[in-house]
Amino acid sequence: MDIEQFRDYCLKKKGVTEEFPFDADTLVFKVLGKMFALIPLERWEQGEASISLKADSEYSQELRAEYHSIRPAFHMNKTHWNTLYLHEGELELSLILDLISHSYDMVVLNMSKKLKEKLL
Repeated sequence: MDIEQFRDYCLKKKGVTEEFPFDADTLVFKVLGKMFALIPLERWEQGEASISLKADSEYSQELRAEYHSIRPAFHMNKTHWNTLYLHEGELELSLILDLISHSYDMVVLNMSKKLKEKLL
């Protein structure tokens, strides 16, 4: 999966914006202002593609146990955030897309009713 495929997939979801809130290197995708995906662009350019995504805490543990290339996310709440190391080649595209959608859904699930209504 290249960076443009990932970007397009994220931006097709309702209420999604892309920003650089931390620095010029970390691309962040948000749904109604809440982060659901982070990409360190410099690492992609160096051939070390990775994506940090949110997940249910139990599901996070299952993913980490099953896949060597899914680990707790650096600088994030390690209960809910995982980094997928795509350059290791272990993860199927379908799983990556499912995990992106799961992250988006987790963020939306925790939004107020008022915010959720904006996505309808």
